[in-house]
Amino acid sequence: MITAIIKPFKLDDVRDALGDIGVTGMTVTEVRGFGRQKGHTELYRGAEYVVDFLPKLKLEIAVPDDRVEAVVESITESALSGRIGDGKIFVFDLEQAVRIRTGEAGDQAL
Repeated sequence: MITAIIKPFKLDDVRDALGDIGVTGMTVTEVRGFGRQKGHTELYRGAEYVVDFLPKLKLEIAVPDDRVEAVVESITESALSGRIGDGKIFVFDLEQAVRIRTGEAGDQAL
């Protein structure tokens, strides 16, 4: 199971790159957070305020073990802007997957 946090404007690039290597599905969630960039200050109607949590997208992609490296590399290359806040990728062991419609389990369910 791969979880990636990326900048919202990079979603199309990442989706296209993953499609090019045969990834057929993912879950995308709008999230807010911060890392080293620690937010920023904005001016609104003359008042200055701190935006602590920045908008990001969280991608969740379940792939067989032999595809993990290719997916991580594809996300890394396509989400890169070279600026702070490009995101992070986390890889977890996926205990089990079951396709509800057919009852398939394991890699066949992915």
